[in-house]
Amino acid sequence: MSDTHDPYQALRFSGFRLLLIGIFIVGLGERMIDVAIGWELYEQTGSALVLGGVGLALVIPVIFLSLPAGHIIDRFNRKYIVIISQVFLALASLGLTALSYTRGSLVLVYGCLMLYGCATAFNSPAAATLVPQVVEENAFENAVTWDSSAGQLASVLGPALGGLLIAILGGATLVYAINAGMILVFVCLLFFLREIRQPAPRHETTTLKSLGEGLKFLRSTRVILASITLDMFAVLLGGATTLLPIYAKNILHVGPAGLGWLRAAPAIGALCMSFAIAHMPPFKRAGRTLLLAVTGFGVATIVFGISRSFWLSLLMLALLGGFDNISVVIRSTLLMTRTPNALLGRISAINFIFIGASNELGGFESGLVAQFFGPVITVVGGGIGTILVVLLVALIWPEMRRLGAMSIGK
Repeated sequence: MSDTHDPYQALRFSGFRLLLIGIFIVGLGERMIDVAIGWELYEQTGSALVLGGVGLALVIPVIFLSLPAGHIIDRFNRKYIVIISQVFLALASLGLTALSYTRGSLVLVYGCLMLYGCATAFNSPAAATLVPQVVEENAFENAVTWDSSAGQLASVLGPALGGLLIAILGGATLVYAINAGMILVFVCLLFFLREIRQPAPRHETTTLKSLGEGLKFLRSTRVILASITLDMFAVLLGGATTLLPIYAKNILHVGPAGLGWLRAAPAIGALCMSFAIAHMPPFKRAGRTLLLAVTGFGVATIVFGISRSFWLSLLMLALLGGFDNISVVIRSTLLMTRTPNALLGRISAINFIFIGASNELGGFESGLVAQFFGPVITVVGGGIGTILVVLLVALIWPEMRRLGAMSIGK
């Protein structure tokens, strides 16, 4: 086997290229409505707590549905689970379109967000299992990097486009409708996706034991557990993005267009980091790299929290995104290379509970704390907490400090 590193290895698989296009399209729409929801609700209510409630409405279904969703993903065709869940995401987005147009009640908005969360509980872990089904195992790390690149490119363009549309049209209604259309395009692409490997359907009875197999595996694979724990607390405590509408309006005074760029800045940093990682050899000291990246995430969060300069804030958000991307690549590659295919759905679901749920709970926590103590104390405190978590993880799981290459046995 040649030692020459191929930065485009995963892109040579036709199924992965098709999946990457879909990831970009659906990610673009999703990032657009992130801006729309935050701006519209804060304009209507002026409440940080209402912004935090968005995360709570999204996370409740994830907490209750992700484990059974992971079991279903391991039993049935994963591609069709993604297709069905995407249809429900489109319906939720159409509901938000109607409520935005009619200025519907906050309760109904939260209802649509809960439907969105229900669909996401199935979609996110199922979609995560598609990447290892369309590339060979030796291309997993490269595939994760390009997968992240497509998502981050969407995260660069989506918030900016969403904020621009809101500023031009004076409202968010069209943004929700565009997202629904992009979801349907992704569904059409999935019908043409051909996997190079498809796990045989498992017909075991759904029991507490079968649902708990993923948890048992995770407890025995300490480097995966440590990497997920790091990401979970970094996301839970580093809730700067949830409070961006407040920073844009009350602290940096840059309006909805500025909010779009603030939303895009982490993705710009992550996208640059993705291209850098794609052209670098695989990580040789992955554990140490992960610990340093999450520490950098915490430092960038602290500086952003105290910044009053729009350009410094953009820079810190870009650094925050870059450090986070390193964490995503390492964690996702560990999951793919060290998880049996028969358990991949359940492990992906557990990972989504840790990361996805902490993302939304972190949003609620940030909104709640900001309501009483203000956004600056909330963001700075979260950054300090993230650094403390890195120290604890390094002490509790010393194997993370010693982790070298991410392939099994390294």
